[in-house]
Amino acid sequence: MKIAEINKVCFVGAGTMGCANAVVAGLAGYKVVIYDISKASLDLVPSRFKGIGDYIVAQNICSQPAFDYVVSQIECSDDLNEATSDADLVSESVFESVDIKREIHAKLDQVCPPHTIITTNTSSIMVSEIQDVMSHARGTLFAALHSHLGSILIDIVGGVRTSQHTVDVLERYVLSLNAVPLILKKENPGYVINAMLGPVLATAMLMRQKGEATIEEIDRAWMIQQGVPIGPFGLIDLFGINVIYDSWQKPRSTPNYEQNKADVMALIQPYIDRQELGEKSMKGFYQYPQPSYQSEGFIESSKGDSLDKTISLLRSTLILNALQLAANEIASPEIIEGAWKVAMSVSKGPFELLQEQGHEVFLQQLDAHLQEGWFSDELALPIKAYLTEKAL
Repeated sequence: MKIAEINKVCFVGAGTMGCANAVVAGLAGYKVVIYDISKASLDLVPSRFKGIGDYIVAQNICSQPAFDYVVSQIECSDDLNEATSDADLVSESVFESVDIKREIHAKLDQVCPPHTIITTNTSSIMVSEIQDVMSHARGTLFAALHSHLGSILIDIVGGVRTSQHTVDVLERYVLSLNAVPLILKKENPGYVINAMLGPVLATAMLMRQKGEATIEEIDRAWMIQQGVPIGPFGLIDLFGINVIYDSWQKPRSTPNYEQNKADVMALIQPYIDRQELGEKSMKGFYQYPQPSYQSEGFIESSKGDSLDKTISLLRSTLILNALQLAANEIASPEIIEGAWKVAMSVSKGPFELLQEQGHEVFLQQLDAHLQEGWFSDELALPIKAYLTEKAL
């Protein structure tokens, strides 16, 4: 059911994410308009709707007639003034570039009504990198509202000027979508889920590039350990290899970033050059529409010490980065745990895995991974201290 403060929502950017979020809002009863500067992108909206509809109808989220009615009510526009003229909420999902996002948000501040809440759906750029292009008054109405494609989890992250009222409205809006709001205590690169999943994907790519295991072996290990139907390389194909490539172009403050970036680029650059970008191009690390990880017997072919080592390293990566989020007070262990379980559709989160494994065993394996050069003391030592202090 709609909330009182919001009637019309404008989605800026007619890509997959913008279209998916528009459908979700429409299903919840909101009036929806999609804006894109490109008429070519707007022309692709019907085909994107079809793909979204096929999925949600198959998942029994709604009936085909209900879906057809909702999308028939969604407007499309290449006129920003017209699209935002009576919008109560704007959700921006344009290209993941700081400069482009700053440019569009400066325009949105100018053309939107004074009461309009403006949000960014960025997966990596922080509120503080955008908010200064807006007026002081609009800054109180600006936040990150980040959806995870295919998941009901939605991040809400305010900036230093974001009012508590804005956060409260966004929380109730998310709940009205039958989704799960994850409100961060403070902004963090990658928020919560990407701050855990990103390092897992990086570790997977580094293992492959260093010849530690094959793509299939790494994905099997993750699928076994997490109890999920897709592994890191399958996920990269799903997200788009080009999206992962672009995310690595932004400098990070993490240890060994330059060396790790060089190794990751060495792995994925050939795929970029061949335009083998994953599922959307029908070829990436796997062939589509029938990737081998979906084949019968894929899991059963796992065996050997290399499987145990791969499971250990991927699990340690997940736990270590979850602990870092908690230690930096981005969110509580309980919130981090619940967010991972919801976003990844798994029964156990990183803290349950830690408890199951035991602190001593985890620390022993962490020391082994440190000696092998997979983690740095800069990352691991504060986590060891945190574990000792909190006795998690």
